[in-house]
Amino acid sequence: MTTVALNKISVTETGHPEKRKMVIAVDGPAASGKGTLAKMMADRLGYAYLDTGALYRAVALATLELGGNPEKYADVAPALAMVKRNLTPELLANPELRSHDVSEAASKVSALPEVRSALIDYQRGFAGNLPESVGGAVLDGRDIGTVICPDADLKFFVTAAPEERARRRYEELKTRYLDLTLEKVMSDIQQRDQRDSTRKVAPTRAANDAYILDTTDLNRTEALQQAVEVIHASLLSRSGATGPGY
Repeated sequence: MTTVALNKISVTETGHPEKRKMVIAVDGPAASGKGTLAKMMADRLGYAYLDTGALYRAVALATLELGGNPEKYADVAPALAMVKRNLTPELLANPELRSHDVSEAASKVSALPEVRSALIDYQRGFAGNLPESVGGAVLDGRDIGTVICPDADLKFFVTAAPEERARRRYEELKTRYLDLTLEKVMSDIQQRDQRDSTRKVAPTRAANDAYILDTTDLNRTEALQQAVEVIHASLLSRSGATGPGY
């Protein structure tokens, strides 16, 4: 069986080979399945994983809790400072970050240039300062392959038809919000797509060298399998190896 290394090899100025951690960027619109896929990829590869959207959700939640307007930086700034002081895995795992109101507020917060600038170092630092025992990182968000890690080794842009994305989000939220309708979720998805794709700073778009993965008709296992095949083919082509992979 052919073994493909998951660390890239570079040569230092002294001529000695040096391992460089692999970075995989996963971007896409809301409810496309990118977060689930990115986490599954990281688990499959044994890589570190960062849901960058959780950073903006944390700022959005703090803004709402402080009674601020997520569209006004003057209101968001105190929440941003608070989140940066207390940025921990536990904070990013708070289930309240997945609420409908926080999702909507996060889309508005993330459109503020000052917020994106304040969080960019944390995201790049996550990808660039991995423990020795970890072979690489998978980051998902809206601008990973275009802004945060434009030199990522592999880039995915995960998408799905708006109707399917609305259905998924509705199924996720309907038991928590009994008055929520599929029509309301569809409207929210369309509005968020408009905000995210037209904002002046880091709009949501596929990087020129990204692999487009349409999950409209795929379940989680099928989407992961397609992603793994792309990763495997990329690694084989870079290493010059042939044969079955991992």
